[in-house]
Amino acid sequence: MKKSMIVMLGLAVCMSGPVLAQSIPEKTGVNSLMGVAPRTADFIKIATISDLFEIQSSELAQQTHNQALGAFAARMIEDHETTSTALKGIVQSNNLQADQPTAVDESHQTMLDKLKTLHGRDFALQYRSDQISGHEDAVSLFRRYSEGGDNAALKAWAAKTLPTLENHLQMARSLPQ
Repeated sequence: MKKSMIVMLGLAVCMSGPVLAQSIPEKTGVNSLMGVAPRTADFIKIATISDLFEIQSSELAQQTHNQALGAFAARMIEDHETTSTALKGIVQSNNLQADQPTAVDESHQTMLDKLKTLHGRDFALQYRSDQISGHEDAVSLFRRYSEGGDNAALKAWAAKTLPTLENHLQMARSLPQ
């Protein structure tokens, strides 16, 4: 009985109109499933954490002495430092009231901690998996914001950044398995 109630409640939330979906925090995943743009504050926070994770995990990958990972990691560090700087500039120049974390959140820290314990092939496989998953999420986030976000400057930047993230996803999928 309880299980069916939970399923029905979940379906009701998913079937709710876009107005309700906009008020549901991005972290629930409902906005992504419905293709709804995240709130500006959510977009900024998630994009910032994503950049931090990409940079930190790629710094670990550069220590592996694996040429394929090292080249990919160098590109990730360079590109994500660029997007971090650009995002910070947009937030400041538009006087946006949004949290820009200076450290990754708990779930990303757990991923970094796991990477730190791995070596060789195990590290390479986990790093590849994390990069694919992270870039799939980033592509979704940036696409949804570029199509339906409520800040013109951020929408334009998200649209401009999206092809780079799509390229990163293709590159991550091409890493050795």
